[in-house]
Amino acid sequence: MDRLRQLGGAVVIEEFPGALGDNSPFADPTEEIQVHGEREVSFATRSLLVERANRLAEALERLREGEYGTCEECGEPIAPARLKAMPEVTTCVRCQDKLERSARRLEPAGVLFGEPEEED
Repeated sequence: MDRLRQLGGAVVIEEFPGALGDNSPFADPTEEIQVHGEREVSFATRSLLVERANRLAEALERLREGEYGTCEECGEPIAPARLKAMPEVTTCVRCQDKLERSARRLEPAGVLFGEPEEED
C-alpha cells in the first residue's frame, strides 16, 4: 500500500512539460493548440491513474480488514471473475447495475448527451 501511495504521490507531484502559467508565444497557433491538447490529455490520464491507484489502495485495506470481495451494498460475495478483472470493485454485478440504473434515472436528459443544463 505504501508503494501505491508513493506511486500515486509521484503521479500527482510529477511536473508537466512547461510551467503551468507559461504563456510564451508559439511560432504557430496550431502548435499552441497541439501542446495545450496534449497537456489536457496528460492531466486527464494522470487523474485517472491516481484515482485507480487510490481505489486499489482501498481494496488492499479491505483485504487486510477481511472485507475484500464482499459487496458493500448487499453483503454477498463478489464473483471471483469480476474481482480478477477489476480488483478495486466494491459491488457485485447486480448491485452495480442497480446503482447505474438509479443514477441514470436521476440525471437530466441533457447531461446524458453532453448538453449543458439550462439555468432558471
